[in-house]
Amino acid sequence: MNKLTDRIKKEESKTQPNNPLHGVRLDFILNQLFVEYGWEGLAKEVNINCFKSNPTMKSSLTFLRKTPWARAKVEKLYLQVFSK
Repeated sequence: MNKLTDRIKKEESKTQPNNPLHGVRLDFILNQLFVEYGWEGLAKEVNINCFKSNPTMKSSLTFLRKTPWARAKVEKLYLQVFSK
C-alpha cells in the first residue's frame, strides 16, 4: 500500500508542478491564516464580509468555496505569508 501511495503522489506532482497550492486544502489555508491573523486581521487583509460579520470557520469556508474571486484573494494572501 505504501508503494501505491508514493506512486500516486509522484503522479500528482507531475500533473501540476508549477502550482504551489496543489494538494493544499482550503480549510488548511484558512486555519493557518486564522492562527496568523485572527478574524479581525483577516478582515483587514482581505476585505470580505465573511471575515467581518459574525465570522466562523464553517461560514467562511462555505462562502469561499462558492465565490472564486474571494477564494483567490485568500489563496494569494496565504502564498504571500507562507511561501517564504
